[in-house]
Amino acid sequence: MLAIVAFLPILATLILMTAFNWPAKRCLLVSWLMACVLGFFLWDIELTAIAANSLYGALKSLDVLIIVFGAVLVMNTLKASGATAAINRGFMNINPDKRVQAIIIGFAFCSFIEAAAGFGTPAALAGPLMVSLGFPPMAAAIIALICDSVAVSFGAVGTPVNMAISLLGTEVCTEEFVSAFSIWTAIPHAVVGTFLPLGVLLLTTKIFGKERSFKPALEAAPFALFAGLSFSVPMLLIAMFIGYEFASLIASLISIGATVVAAKTGFLCPKKVWSFGDPSEWNPDWPAVTKVTPPKQSNMSLLKAWIPYFLIAIVLVLTRIPQLGIKDLLNGSTFTLSVNNILGYEALDYSLKWAYLPGTFFIIAALITIFLHGMKGEQIKAAWKDTFSQVSGAALAIIFGLALVQIMSYDPDGAGEKINMMTTMANALSKVGKAAFVFISPFIGVLGSFVSGSNTVSNTLFTNLQFDTAAALGIPTVFAVAMQTIGGAVGNITCINNAVAASATLGISGREGKLIKINVVPMLIYTIVVVIIFAIAVALGIQPV
Repeated sequence: MLAIVAFLPILATLILMTAFNWPAKRCLLVSWLMACVLGFFLWDIELTAIAANSLYGALKSLDVLIIVFGAVLVMNTLKASGATAAINRGFMNINPDKRVQAIIIGFAFCSFIEAAAGFGTPAALAGPLMVSLGFPPMAAAIIALICDSVAVSFGAVGTPVNMAISLLGTEVCTEEFVSAFSIWTAIPHAVVGTFLPLGVLLLTTKIFGKERSFKPALEAAPFALFAGLSFSVPMLLIAMFIGYEFASLIASLISIGATVVAAKTGFLCPKKVWSFGDPSEWNPDWPAVTKVTPPKQSNMSLLKAWIPYFLIAIVLVLTRIPQLGIKDLLNGSTFTLSVNNILGYEALDYSLKWAYLPGTFFIIAALITIFLHGMKGEQIKAAWKDTFSQVSGAALAIIFGLALVQIMSYDPDGAGEKINMMTTMANALSKVGKAAFVFISPFIGVLGSFVSGSNTVSNTLFTNLQFDTAAALGIPTVFAVAMQTIGGAVGNITCINNAVAASATLGISGREGKLIKINVVPMLIYTIVVVIIFAIAVALGIQPV
């Protein structure tokens, strides 16, 4: 019963966003208030602790807001400088077909950004790029969020996997365990990832095509399957023989190269060009609700237009590879702003590692672009004005969303049946039989990232719970930790924070409920395929270690 009560704030968010189409900022405010009331009366959280955790969550929102602000600023700066128009011409020269462009940008490029940076960055960069090519903002958001899944477990140079390993400790995580964990995390992602580009096209042409049909997607099936294999096969091989840290990174680079060359030469591409049609004929829910300055037309060279993106990609990769030492430097105390013991609570220490945030690099790239592209004062003013207009609508939603997560995951005493609201739900889900646990386990991971917006945070919350439950039920613990990590990646497709951030970036704030409602179907399909794979492995008695 207590688990059902713990789920009420999340349920309220889902119902208000999807059934009543409330904007996220209102839904999350209501859910946060519910969590505060339930936490006080049923989880014995003191009022000062509620205030402290809410403040801590609000401070943590700075990390997300800086990423969103920076990504939107880059987009608007490139539009104002004329770079967007040049990039559009470049993609049209590669291949004008929107199905092909969706795969290159939404799948391959998005996977690369996830592999390098993670934490909501991919949708913030890939989404605006698709919009600049003529995609409806709602379609761009859906494509980016669905595609930002297969690379997530090994994203940010393996951060989610690293988190799980660090939580389990060196005694559990032997070399054999880590190797098996990496492989069994890669296998389901590789299976789904092969068909993910095609699945995205099927959804896109059915919802956003003039024909409202699967047929245009099936026409592009050869190219879509080729793109999926160009990522999935290298990712699996790298996870097996090289290491999980670079599985998504190297695979995405291979995929970008393969798909661009194939698109340029017409290899496996559909013969008939497909598009979304004239914007005047679009559904009213598709375009942006925030008015922004249209892209400036220019004759800028393609290389010059792409330099800001090149700079961002290079810096993200260099700062995420531990062996180079830059990562440790930027995460050090010199580049960290800290607020310790918030309202007297020792466990609540907030650190803003501003120099390591992708959003900081976005802002720097936008400032460099001003001089690189010789922008005028009016153009700069328009870019910044549009950025503040778009981001302001999402700020409250992100603040209340992270405050909600903090209240639900706060541990008042560190022990007992009522540890916190999140673990109460997960404990209830895990107290089932062996077969049922294999079905539920990935959904626990989904739950963690749905609420928190991060595969890494989901692993932080539930890795040990999954491991201990699997051990008690006699299921290989490697499978449980892998299911948790994969579920945390899949949850990104529908997670509230990513939906809010993507909507703000693309100017469709207030439509997060519709976005999540559409993305629930691919999230469920992805998770069910994962369940089937592990159910077969358990039934066959496979022992990964």
